[in-house]
Amino acid sequence: MEFALNGIQLFIAYILGSIPSAVWIGRRFYGVDVREHGSKNAGATNTLRVLGPRAAFPVFILDFVKGFVAVMLVHFSDFTPGTTQFVNFQLLLGALAVIGHIAPIFAGFRGGKGVATLAGIGVALSPVSALLCILVFAVVFASTRYVSVGSMIAGICYPLFINLLLPNAPMPLVIFGNVVAVLLIFTHRKNIKRLFKGEENRINFKKKKS
Repeated sequence: MEFALNGIQLFIAYILGSIPSAVWIGRRFYGVDVREHGSKNAGATNTLRVLGPRAAFPVFILDFVKGFVAVMLVHFSDFTPGTTQFVNFQLLLGALAVIGHIAPIFAGFRGGKGVATLAGIGVALSPVSALLCILVFAVVFASTRYVSVGSMIAGICYPLFINLLLPNAPMPLVIFGNVVAVLLIFTHRKNIKRLFKGEENRINFKKKKS
């Protein structure tokens, strides 16, 4: 029975992650599939680039919340808070949410990079570390206007903050922090190429398409 319940929670985490907020909001309110424009990515950044901040803000919030809520599903399990099993299940729930965001069942398995969803997961797992990363992102983005640069630097900082603020952090959480850093760099590999070529677009907060 417990195994079945855990399986249901993992399925729900994937379904939450699969909610394609950028696609649904773009289509419903603007008649636009953001995956056909800009970087062709179904995330808050491309929504900002294609439709402007009014569309991008709710996309970011929804993507953030689905990652946070997915991790919180752990409280419906029988695992004891603070145990390795509890943390492992949190990470598994978060992983399913990210997989859902990247390959959403509701949008033909063409999703986004998972940055906002990872931020929600990070806040659920280690609030102070994640909030510091959000601050790092804000500073880097304000200085460069490159969302990709801010995201990658914030991701690299995440495991550093975990080790600094939680010296006795469970090993699975430490591993997760490092995986996040690697994953964000991997999913931004095209952005890195564009940065080296001087072709990466800066965000100017102007609506480009209605």
